[in-house]
Amino acid sequence: MEKNMKRMKEKKKKKKKSKKKIWLWIVGSLLTIFLIFIGTAYYTIQKTMNKINTPLVEATDITEEAPKTMKKKEPFSVLLLGVDERSNDSGRSDTMIVITVNPEKQTMKMLSIPRDTRTEIIGHDTVDKINHAYAFGGVPMAMDTVENLLDIPLDYYVFINMEGFLQIIDTLGGVTIENDMDLTYDSYHFPKGELSLNGDEALIFSRIRYEDPRGDFGRQIRQRQIIEAVMKKASTPSVILKASDMLDVVGDNVRMNFTVKDLIQLQSIYKKMDSSIEQLSFEAEGGQMIDRIWYYVPDETELQQIQTELKTHLE
Repeated sequence: MEKNMKRMKEKKKKKKKSKKKIWLWIVGSLLTIFLIFIGTAYYTIQKTMNKINTPLVEATDITEEAPKTMKKKEPFSVLLLGVDERSNDSGRSDTMIVITVNPEKQTMKMLSIPRDTRTEIIGHDTVDKINHAYAFGGVPMAMDTVENLLDIPLDYYVFINMEGFLQIIDTLGGVTIENDMDLTYDSYHFPKGELSLNGDEALIFSRIRYEDPRGDFGRQIRQRQIIEAVMKKASTPSVILKASDMLDVVGDNVRMNFTVKDLIQLQSIYKKMDSSIEQLSFEAEGGQMIDRIWYYVPDETELQQIQTELKTHLE
């Protein structure tokens, strides 16, 4: 009897040990898979960031600027450049949007600059359309020119190849916006009201100009809507499942001087923000023909008001 009891106890001990081994093996395997996933994700993120992170280089200097560091409560500004790149041509920044962020006030302001705005091109010693600044001197000249026009410092920039922008939207699964005007362009029809757009549709929607009675100003409204919709969609948890695809697309079409730490900080700031972004814009009137070229000439009083509003927001 005693021998049988001992055998029974030994069998139970062996079973417990084998169960522990199985659970340890399962937990170990899951942990290994998780670590491999994290490692791969980190490697992919780092690889993409190395590709897209491009510190500014002054046109007259071959040395890179000291990297900026984003602070939790410090206001900052971003210049968003949407460029149609062509073969053998640097392209023009037809989309120029300045975004100011005040983390403490939890507010954001977004200003579209008309691409035909007549202004001094800093570093080129000419007065021309503002979208030519990028063609003449790349991102640094575009930054200097916008800083001079608005009389505010620009801390960061984001460069987007507009052809690749549609891929970003498709990877996100499309965006939803509220269209304020019935519009038709070729075979594309955009009725008034809520619209769900894929990448191709969003790109056409953001480019319509002549079919809109507001011209370039109507286009600016739609561009801001698309950008705001993309920002909202990109901040949702579901994007994590598409992270790998997003990184590939972003790596091919985006350049910026944000670091990985900045982007993590930016995401935490954006989550606390009011969901709406205050939209600023210049008045539609202001077109002039100068030397047979059409320019948008901002009203001085209005320009000063916009400068003051942005300065106040940036404190």
